[in-house]
Amino acid sequence: MRNRWADADAAAMVARYVDQGINEDLALRVYTTRLLGSEPRLVLHGGGNTSVKTAMTDTLSEMVDVLCVKGSGWDMGVIEPAGLPAVRLLPLRRLEALEALTDEDMVNFQRLNLLDAAAPNPSIETLLHAFLPHKFIDHTHANAVLSLTDQPDGEQIVRDLYGRRLAYVPYIMPGFLLAKTAARIVRETPDVEGMVLLKHGIFSFNDDGRTAYDLMIEFVSMAEERLRQGRRTLVQVALPGPVAGVAAVAPILRGLTALPDAKAEGGRRPFVLEHRATEAVLAFANSADLDRIANSGVATPDHVIRTKPAPLVLPAPVAGELAAFRASAETALDAYVARYHDYFNRNNQRLDGVKTELDPMPRLIVVRGLGLFALGKSMKEARIAADVYEAAIEVITDAEGVGRFESIPEPDLFDVEYWSLEQAKLGKGAEKPLQRRIVAVTGGAGGIGAACARAFAAAGAEVAVLDLDAAAAAGVAKPLGGIGIGCDVTDPASIAAAMDAVVAAFGGLDILISNAGAAWQGRIGEVEEDVLRQSFELNFYGHQRAAQAAVAVMKAQGFGGQLLFNTSKQAINPGPDFGPYGLPKAATLFLSRQYALDHGRDGIRSNAVNADRVRSGLLTDEMVAARSKARGLSEADYMGGNLLGREVTAADVAQAFLDLALATKTTGSVTTVDGGNIAAALR
Repeated sequence: MRNRWADADAAAMVARYVDQGINEDLALRVYTTRLLGSEPRLVLHGGGNTSVKTAMTDTLSEMVDVLCVKGSGWDMGVIEPAGLPAVRLLPLRRLEALEALTDEDMVNFQRLNLLDAAAPNPSIETLLHAFLPHKFIDHTHANAVLSLTDQPDGEQIVRDLYGRRLAYVPYIMPGFLLAKTAARIVRETPDVEGMVLLKHGIFSFNDDGRTAYDLMIEFVSMAEERLRQGRRTLVQVALPGPVAGVAAVAPILRGLTALPDAKAEGGRRPFVLEHRATEAVLAFANSADLDRIANSGVATPDHVIRTKPAPLVLPAPVAGELAAFRASAETALDAYVARYHDYFNRNNQRLDGVKTELDPMPRLIVVRGLGLFALGKSMKEARIAADVYEAAIEVITDAEGVGRFESIPEPDLFDVEYWSLEQAKLGKGAEKPLQRRIVAVTGGAGGIGAACARAFAAAGAEVAVLDLDAAAAAGVAKPLGGIGIGCDVTDPASIAAAMDAVVAAFGGLDILISNAGAAWQGRIGEVEEDVLRQSFELNFYGHQRAAQAAVAVMKAQGFGGQLLFNTSKQAINPGPDFGPYGLPKAATLFLSRQYALDHGRDGIRSNAVNADRVRSGLLTDEMVAARSKARGLSEADYMGGNLLGREVTAADVAQAFLDLALATKTTGSVTTVDGGNIAAALR
């Protein structure tokens, strides 16, 4: 484990924060906390915690002893001083004299003693930090240490490794009892430099911040070295044949795991999927003991809220035999759900039935030959689950390399999964209207396409921006947390590759905004045939190719979807010398209705927007000048030439597409966005 301390960096950060009025001890605490948080083999996504004991002034300008401890859920890698709220230390220490303390009373007492009432909740392990005497305390869930303690004889292994340098605490759920027990054991083993919480993590502590950090790196490095001794590798199995690709398999998994919801589009609330297939993940997925090790529990209890107690394990999907894979996956999922119900019922009975069951769907799917799929209600959540389980795979693989992986007992695992203080980390706010949904926008780097990408991302959707200009697509997508893909909708291979990329990135597709287009002009009786064919290739066949590819994904998922076409006012009210553009657009309008007719039975809605005079990559300043001249108008009169006298913007068109996306019982519709043009009205 690399030691990341740098004297110059430490001095610079401390000086910068001190200049801002931050306590010097707290400034150093921020620096070393970030060092720990920057190493994913120590902590991930809000895991771990650190603290420092110091003195600060209260509202009465009196100096008081405080514990600055990581706020619950804060990411150690990017923590700021605000993420280490100050709590009055002496009242916290008085709690150790109590025989018992409920979680609710503990949290309330900690908040009552914050110096700043608006500060985040202190860590659920605040009392553990408070009861220990040391000034700087570091706590991580180091993978290497977990690989040693997650063994039937884990305590003896770490005792042999660390000797009397560390204290050893049996597994106890975080909270008051753990804090009291750990403090007692440390007092009984004087001069220890840290402690191991068996099957949970490791602590280092010292009155000097750098020394506490150095000790953590040293202890973890010792564990890593121990794991290299006499190491075995996982035995691999032979795969049955050529494995189907991610783009073919992910929509099946996404469809099977979608949660029933009568109020949602298609009656289902799907997850977003993140796929991982590193060498380590594939070695795990293809191991002979996969069923045993994948169902042996979590690497550390903190993981269970992200991963459930175990992943769903599926056989390799053979190319060309996806129907058989779907059937086997459905059977395996049914068995997984039944096991989860049984797990909940027997443990809830132990607790007198006070808990409410969470949804039983897995958050992880391990597929032989393909690797890991993580599920979340957003891409961010899916990636967190994937990161956490990749760390667990490392822990399990290393544990199996030197012994046999063993997690905490099921009752303890259940208590953490259904612990309100842990569930609170996930947040339970209302979901945005298009959360869990995946949208692809063709022509997404242009004015209307980019506006659509922004509008749908704001509504919660995961966004893929497809455009002939891959760099421009990426530029639109990146600020939205989406992906940009180079795509030529006139090339069938390019469309297929782009759709595969969308599915591989997010697990499927729910909404296609078919927007790519360009304008060709000319008098229809004089235009060359090649010009007309070029326009049809982009302005009609481009829409058909994109829609056809999208429908294939939607049908594989099995809960419907949406096609949204940009058809333009030209489809209904043609303009002079604009036939090469208007004719394919008219065909696209009826293409939209044909999809509504033919695929309504699949739950796929198809609607169109007919917009007019929107400045974009298609209607450039040069085009505005040309069309104004063709109609004998000034540019201002041309752009505002509607009943309302208002220029229509790309954002207005995007809003129309969004409205159609949310109109769950509307299909075969054409929405006009033109400020009012009776000649272009359908009815």
